[in-house]
Amino acid sequence: MRKNLNVIAAYSIMMGLIILVGIFQSWNIALSIFNLCLISAVMTMGANIQWGYAGLINFGIMGYTALGGLAAVLISVDPVQDAWSAGGFDVLTSLFIIIGMIVAIKFILKRYEKSKIRTYFIASIIIVGIIIIRITAEPGIEAIEAIDPAKTGFLGGLGLPIVFSWIVGALFAGGLAFVVGKVALGLRADYLAIATLLISEIVIAIIKHEDWLTRGVKNVIGLKRPAPYEVDLQTTGWFIDLVEKFNSGKLALISDLAERQTALNQLVIEGSSLFVKLCYSGLFLIVVIILLILTQKALYSPWGRMMRAIRDNEEAANAMGKNVVKQHLLIFILGSAIVGIAGAMLVTQDGLFTPGSYRPMRYTFLIWVMVIVGGSGNNFGAILGGFAVWFLWIEAAPIALFLINFFTSGMAETNSFKVHLIESVPYFRFLMMGIGLLLIMRYRPRGILPEKIEIK
Repeated sequence: MRKNLNVIAAYSIMMGLIILVGIFQSWNIALSIFNLCLISAVMTMGANIQWGYAGLINFGIMGYTALGGLAAVLISVDPVQDAWSAGGFDVLTSLFIIIGMIVAIKFILKRYEKSKIRTYFIASIIIVGIIIIRITAEPGIEAIEAIDPAKTGFLGGLGLPIVFSWIVGALFAGGLAFVVGKVALGLRADYLAIATLLISEIVIAIIKHEDWLTRGVKNVIGLKRPAPYEVDLQTTGWFIDLVEKFNSGKLALISDLAERQTALNQLVIEGSSLFVKLCYSGLFLIVVIILLILTQKALYSPWGRMMRAIRDNEEAANAMGKNVVKQHLLIFILGSAIVGIAGAMLVTQDGLFTPGSYRPMRYTFLIWVMVIVGGSGNNFGAILGGFAVWFLWIEAAPIALFLINFFTSGMAETNSFKVHLIESVPYFRFLMMGIGLLLIMRYRPRGILPEKIEIK
């Protein structure tokens, strides 16, 4: 208990801050922040597995997040039958051609030794395959995108519960990580960072521009939810009775029946939003706890000790007979798969898929700040970093506005300096993030909860 006192204290402070937001702002805002912190915690666990366990730099986090979001669309949206009829066969034919190309190339690589003839043959397969795919798929894609483009214009999905997309998102992200890892993991750390960032940009560009698959920048809205809709709750008897019972003291103070009913209706509306957010909190918390248990078990297992040994000294681990390349690829896939889960969770909560919102140059580094601030190599630290940084990112503007009003209370409302400060409030989050990161790096260079090596 004593050795975990700093963890308990750090998490208690963090939860206290979220509770203060509920008291002074609203519980809806507090729960929204809490849910986003849980999703961020899943992302930071994925990044921490790659960096904290193995020392791999992956700046392609937003690409894997976008693939998780794509999985949510492909799993939960109902299939658009007219689009399938118009061009579905052409798209499936192109898919089989791609699979055939991969099988043929793999066969050649295994069967024949490296030579110029083999290289030219593989290049010919790729070039001819691309030409055939373009001829085959283009008419079908144009036909699909022409089907009611204002509402659909894409193939849709499988029409399954959206929770299944969390698993599929992990598979999509893990599959891409396998391909990227095979190509890029041999690069030096700085080149690996650049390569993963550029691959992330490519993935997001494809998702943004392939309307037949994702509707592109037209977005996909109205996705299925694992939680009830607020409108349905507001007309459900048991929920209205629950709200009335929970607020019986407040309602008893209102003598007029009409006013009491009006107050009850407002409480039901507010309560329905809180209930839905609590449902999401429960689902997300289950995922975080499961991942935390698994990552903790892995960290202190022989495999985890081997990964840290590889991280600290690759040459020595290689000399001891450990397959460094294979282990790097495995952990790269695992970390990316967890990020894919977070991407599907984010779209599940939002209920919409907006490819334009995935900006690698902005949010990738925010996730890395979370890992660094919390403490890389420590799962509890990575989760805490996700909570702390995202909380500051959301609450920086309200905190800055409060401080500006407090320190300029003696100035007139029309004072030019005060007006300038208030207009600059949205930019204070960058200032506060920078100051916070500098303070952490100065006084806690290994993070709030640094890595602790324990032998179990």
